[in-house]
Amino acid sequence: MTFNELNLIEPILEALSEKGYTTPTPIQAEAIPIVLKGHDLLGCAQTGTGKTAAFSIPIIQHLHENKISGGTNGIKALVLTPTRELAIQIDESFAAYGHLTKLKHTVIFGGVGQKPQTDILRRGVDVLIATPGRLLDLINQGYIKLNKIEYFVLDEADRMLDMGFIHDIKRLIPLLPKKRQTLFFSATMPPEIEKLANTLLINPRKVEVTPTSSTVDKIDQHLYYVEKNDKTELLINLLRNPEMESILVFTRTKHRADRVARTLNSAKVKAEAIHGNKSQNARQRALNNFKDRTTRVLIATDIAARGIDIDHLTHVINYELPEVPETYVHRIGRTGRAGRAGVAFSFCDADEVPMLKDIERLINKRIPILGDKRFDTSTIKSAVTNKKDAIKEEAKRRSSFKSKRAEGRPSEGRFNEGRSNEGRSSNGRSEDKRRGETSQSKPFKKKPSNTKKPNYKINN
Repeated sequence: MTFNELNLIEPILEALSEKGYTTPTPIQAEAIPIVLKGHDLLGCAQTGTGKTAAFSIPIIQHLHENKISGGTNGIKALVLTPTRELAIQIDESFAAYGHLTKLKHTVIFGGVGQKPQTDILRRGVDVLIATPGRLLDLINQGYIKLNKIEYFVLDEADRMLDMGFIHDIKRLIPLLPKKRQTLFFSATMPPEIEKLANTLLINPRKVEVTPTSSTVDKIDQHLYYVEKNDKTELLINLLRNPEMESILVFTRTKHRADRVARTLNSAKVKAEAIHGNKSQNARQRALNNFKDRTTRVLIATDIAARGIDIDHLTHVINYELPEVPETYVHRIGRTGRAGRAGVAFSFCDADEVPMLKDIERLINKRIPILGDKRFDTSTIKSAVTNKKDAIKEEAKRRSSFKSKRAEGRPSEGRFNEGRSNEGRSSNGRSEDKRRGETSQSKPFKKKPSNTKKPNYKINN
């Protein structure tokens, strides 16, 4: 099938031809006809499958045709997305596919001054791409009204849930007209997302392409067992391979991303970090440097990486394994796009073995092991057992503390002594507690001093 067979208008076909696009991806081939017919759509597709064009192209076509027939002014289409980077990418797609239709579109997000955004809104736009926080802020200030919305797109719904935006979405829904076309996209469908979809969609058509549990076949996946303190050394040795041209490295925390970036630069490897603590200008500059190959390595957290779309990303490296197994699929899916081959390396220390097992269970395959195996099966079993025992011991101490406090007696253990707020998340829970770990956890035994350190030299 080609785009010419999808009943698209000439301005869009010409724009697609300019970009060199002739064949739609599976989700585009299925979704575009559904949206053109006016049906609500529930799309289950991960990042990198081409879903942005799947909803932007038919929206552009409808708006262009309605404008010719004398459509009224005002914001007609709203695209809601979780991150600034993804919002910018979607806005670029509307520009690429709709520039010959002369539709007006803009993108708004937080972290930057609002005046340039409100100036554009005053002049009027047809399509608005927004992140939830800035959208609600400008609505409350009276700059935006949603009463004329005809098309509502909720993109990356599961990521919205992960980032805590679900309540913002619920606040926005009553502001939308009841008569509208809604397009709902999510890579996964947890119960809360299914419930949200049911409240938004009316008799939707469902399109499911590349299920989250399946990884791209052309991506070569490899695993290194490595001690936590040796990960940076292994990373630097891997990067000595000149065939690794463009590398996206994932960490779980912002602090770790910054630290890895500093270490790589000290080792003469050009690297930059991108995460939520960076300003919007800094994040966009780092992303642009990575796209034009000024920067060879980009270190990112999962939230910041959402929306990164690089045409030819050769390698993805999981410096730290993700806690949610589906996130692994999203990460490695950044490479191997558009039919190209890609390579994904994952580093696993003994603490991360349970995460690895969850990932392999999800993708239904064992990830091939490379390099020296840093710990044997008995050590892994001991690590998991020690962690469980530590959690049980902490629970007993907490229970003892509460009962003694209820009886008016001082606690003997005083398990809170010496604890600080460092490492706590915004909801007051420490990162260790959120993962089910405690300060007493000792994931695995320290290596004997006479243990021979493996050689991580990589043969190019």
